[in-house]
Amino acid sequence: MLDAVVVGAGPNGLTAAVELARRGFSVAVFEAKETVGGGARTEELTLPGFRHDPCSAAHPLGINSPAFRALPLERHGLEWLQPELPMAHPFPDGTAAVLARSVAETAASFGPRDAGTYRRLVAPFLDKWDTLAKDFMSLPATALPRDPVTLARFGLVGLPPSTWLLRRFREERAKGLFAGLVAHVMAPLGGFATSAVGLVFALAAHARGWPVARGGSQAISDALAGLLTEHGGTVHTDYEVKRLDDLPPARAYVFDTSPTALARIADLGRTYENYRYGPGVFKIDYALDGPVPWTAQEARLAGTVQIGPTSADIGTALHAASRGGHAPEAPFLITVQPGVVDPTRAPEGKQVFWAYGHVPHGFTGDLTDAIERQLERFAPGFRDRVLARATAGPPELAVRNANYVGGDIATGSVAGLQLLLRPKLSLFPYATPHPAVFLCSSATPPGPGVHGMSGHNAAKAVWRHLRRT
Repeated sequence: MLDAVVVGAGPNGLTAAVELARRGFSVAVFEAKETVGGGARTEELTLPGFRHDPCSAAHPLGINSPAFRALPLERHGLEWLQPELPMAHPFPDGTAAVLARSVAETAASFGPRDAGTYRRLVAPFLDKWDTLAKDFMSLPATALPRDPVTLARFGLVGLPPSTWLLRRFREERAKGLFAGLVAHVMAPLGGFATSAVGLVFALAAHARGWPVARGGSQAISDALAGLLTEHGGTVHTDYEVKRLDDLPPARAYVFDTSPTALARIADLGRTYENYRYGPGVFKIDYALDGPVPWTAQEARLAGTVQIGPTSADIGTALHAASRGGHAPEAPFLITVQPGVVDPTRAPEGKQVFWAYGHVPHGFTGDLTDAIERQLERFAPGFRDRVLARATAGPPELAVRNANYVGGDIATGSVAGLQLLLRPKLSLFPYATPHPAVFLCSSATPPGPGVHGMSGHNAAKAVWRHLRRT
């Protein structure tokens, strides 16, 4: 009998497996797809030689993850590459605000009226970032804060809606960029704790940047799988689990799946019937005949480019995606261009590029034209650079990754209290009614992102169970 079986080889499932294996437990991972990776994969989606990331591509939470930083992933091939600028937010006049490694450079891009406001906003947390990250990416209910004063101060700023925080800024350059940071988790700007979302992304950039993984996001998953194998764990791919009986006997079962899939597989009845899924995304991967022709010079240097441009525009797009029905006419876009720092991703002189816009849950339409109209506003001639494109709306994304129910890449709505209380109100969110079954996906704290912390936190609950039994 195995000590633990993990279902799903995404970053959280692999991290949970590694944490258990390196403590001497026997672990096996079962993955439905042909390769490991989940939301951190790399594939040739368009043309030969163009290596695309079907989901996550830039990793501010990955390089700042306490779990990843404690593991020797570099020994197994993971190399972080830092663009000259982590992120740019262009405007129609050809200028851009930037999120730079330097606080001073970031503040200067906002203009004199908001530069001081931004510096005062982030200053209390910069020197204590590592401790703060451990505190809010762990589970406070079962782990005492390492720095309760700083965490409380962060809570006072972060728990209110981002619309409150945006009132501190006078100009649209700062407001637009910060609203875009909040929109990375597809939460309406007026939602609970959305200020914290924007602050986390900003602080992560100042601490360690928004890097890409050399060769693609698959390198993160492959490094985790390599470390698991080093510690005696095994990985079985192309193995779909439909019932708990499909798995070998084990003392614990850990699921990197959606809560609804877990309830179906483990026969947990109506345990997660109130769990809500959020808006989806419509994503396009491009093979380009050269770099994106951004008008703003800063956007040509950035790994990630946000297309809003204003906080009002972003709020309107998020509201349209959240309320269902029709997709936004002018979607807010998150785009990533790994080629600014990683020449291995495409043939010489070519580029890979992806963009996605928010759409209602389960959207079945085509957002290609709306996305490309937005891109042409800030990069005239973009369509002329396109060699091939691969589109994926919510139905296609759900086929690629079963955790993306209705195209929701966060594996559950982050609106309201569900941003923090996932998958339900509980002091032990990784446990389930079945004493030997646990959940470790992005549906558990600290939520979406390629950081492995949900798996790391769940592994703690699992090894306590294993020690007791």
